[in-house]
Amino acid sequence: VRLQASGGGLVQPGGYLRLSCAASGNTGSITAMGWYRQAPGKEHELVAAITSGGSTNYADSVKGRFTISRDNAKNTVYLKMDSLKPEDTAVYFCSADLLYYNAHDEPIVSRSWGQGTLVTVSS
Repeated sequence: VRLQASGGGLVQPGGYLRLSCAASGNTGSITAMGWYRQAPGKEHELVAAITSGGSTNYADSVKGRFTISRDNAKNTVYLKMDSLKPEDTAVYFCSADLLYYNAHDEPIVSRSWGQGTLVTVSS
C-alpha cells in the first residue's frame, strides 16, 4: 500500500488546514488509518486515528480542535485542523495498518507510512 499525503503549508495561529492522505495498491487490507507528527527536537507522536468502522482516537493536545475522517470509497483519510497553534508546527505523517493472513491463517499486522507533509503555524 502506498500513501500520498498533501495539504500542509504555512498558516497563522488560529487558522485552519486540512490534510489528505490517499492510499493506493492493496487497499483491501487496510484497517485503521491515522496521522502522526514530529516536531523539531520532539518525539514522534500520534495525533489521531480512525478505525475502518469510524471509531476515533485523539491526542489530548488536539482534542476539540482536530477532526479525523475517512472516505473508504476513496481510500482517503483526512485531518481537519482548526484553531491551530504554533506548537502544532511539525511534519505530519499518515499511516495505514494492514491486515494479512499468513500460510497458517495467522493474522499479520503491518503499517505503511506516507511521506511527511510540513505544517507551520506562525504569524
